[in-house]
Amino acid sequence: MFEQFKEISNQHLDHFGEILLSVKRLDLVHPTISGNKFFKLKYNLLEARKLGYTQLLSFGGAYSNHIYAFAQAAHAFEFDSIGIIRGEELQDQVLNPMLATASKLGMQLQFISRQDYRRKHTPEFLAKLQQHYPNAYIIPEGGSNDLAIKGTAEILTDSDRANFDVICCAVGTGGTIAGLIHASASHQHVIGFSALKGDFLNDEVRKWTTQNNWQIYPDDTFGGYAKYDGQLLEFIQNIDEKYQLPLEPIYTGKAWRIQT
Repeated sequence: MFEQFKEISNQHLDHFGEILLSVKRLDLVHPTISGNKFFKLKYNLLEARKLGYTQLLSFGGAYSNHIYAFAQAAHAFEFDSIGIIRGEELQDQVLNPMLATASKLGMQLQFISRQDYRRKHTPEFLAKLQQHYPNAYIIPEGGSNDLAIKGTAEILTDSDRANFDVICCAVGTGGTIAGLIHASASHQHVIGFSALKGDFLNDEVRKWTTQNNWQIYPDDTFGGYAKYDGQLLEFIQNIDEKYQLPLEPIYTGKAWRIQT
């Protein structure tokens, strides 16, 4: 699967005065496991295979792009997969397109209460989960862990380190920006744009890096995770028409709207 990785060059979009704005098209690196998810899952799946696990397990909400990519990766790498999904009320509803695709790819969906879901990172919860699924390699929500950061550090190339002063990205769980910080050159500044309310992401990222060449903007989330308005959708459409750059309203659209 990872042999299908497609090396991509940066797409130069426009000049704003003396500033050249470019984008690295991570959506093109793999036909089904695109974007940062390819890099976050790469070493986790290799480690699961090395340790002899036959199942992969992870967590996400009903519209989680992590769950979607996770299901695609597990299927391509010939693992059974289990998705722990937030919201037990969803088990009696028609699956949305993302969960329906995951199910068709063989993912076993387990819906749990929102209260239980908030405990997904605790040792007690994880121990019970591992006991119930002894053959499962557990990957955190969003895929962010040490192996994910090893992967996302590979997003930046030597050319990126030499030719750019500022690196920007959308931030969900912090794994991607942590990898970018780790791989960045000493002269570079890394800026993240949070898709979630609150400033807790700073503490999360500090768990993975001691470097200080970064910051996360937490305030312009359009009301919170997965929330957006008509102006954001219009902005996304205009960017697509002008630059043929596909954005989405959860992460990348917000980050681009704030930057420009």
